[in-house]
Amino acid sequence: MDQFVQLTVTGLANGAILALAALGFALIYKATGVINFAQGEFMLVGAYVIFAAMVTYSLHWTVAVAIALVVAILLGVGVERLILRPLVGQPIISVIMVTIGLALFLRSAVQIIFGTQPQRFPEFIPRGTVNILGATVPQNRLWGIGLAAVALGAFTLFFQHSRDGVAMRAVADDQQAALTVGISVRRVFAMSWALAGVTAVIGGMLVANLIGVSGGIVSFGLLVFPVVILGGLDSIPGAMLGGAIIGLLITYTGAYLGGGLQSVIPYVILVFILMVKPYGLFGQVRIERV
Repeated sequence: MDQFVQLTVTGLANGAILALAALGFALIYKATGVINFAQGEFMLVGAYVIFAAMVTYSLHWTVAVAIALVVAILLGVGVERLILRPLVGQPIISVIMVTIGLALFLRSAVQIIFGTQPQRFPEFIPRGTVNILGATVPQNRLWGIGLAAVALGAFTLFFQHSRDGVAMRAVADDQQAALTVGISVRRVFAMSWALAGVTAVIGGMLVANLIGVSGGIVSFGLLVFPVVILGGLDSIPGAMLGGAIIGLLITYTGAYLGGGLQSVIPYVILVFILMVKPYGLFGQVRIERV
């Protein structure tokens, strides 16, 4: 029982972080139709900006996180305005290749600036332990779940009740109808990339707190794809549920089965979902008549 509780907390912590990263991915796809293959690299950039601000410049963690958020917003808006907007109307494969190239560029830039050696992330999230149902659970896992839950809750309120959130939902449902009521579709596109950057910074910060600052953050970010395929590419609730399911599956598989299967199981789920329910658990089924 103790081990099960520990594994469940670990799986939920990983799942909450995955849900944050997947939320940014789903935002971009839902609003713009673009599949962002650089979401893991956005997480990497956010983690290293916080690391540099705290270690190199000795800034307080609140200031470091604020700087990382600003950098992420500028990066997201810059990518949308300077790289993707000129590609409007081009074949989808062109956009996909551009995001793959962006991912490689960001990863290489981080390696050139900071090197390839893993670094210890500054400890501003408590690393003690607490007792839950007789099991000893690391505090940083609980903090990860809590911070991710707060962020996901804030984004949910934003989409449901704010003017910009409603505009984003309108553009996602029907761009032409949104234009007729005066919503700036271009502004919504830029906003979706900016918010994706924000979610990536928070997710990257939490991952770095667990595994350190290294290229492993990108590997963690790759798990976004099974998450969004499981939940639905254009579904925000699906991203949250998919993150929890994938996080728990990885943890339980690694503990009870072993043999490296925890690295494979997310992609087995991905293939299975594509075969059985290609639009995911909550994805919108689109039927096109030719």
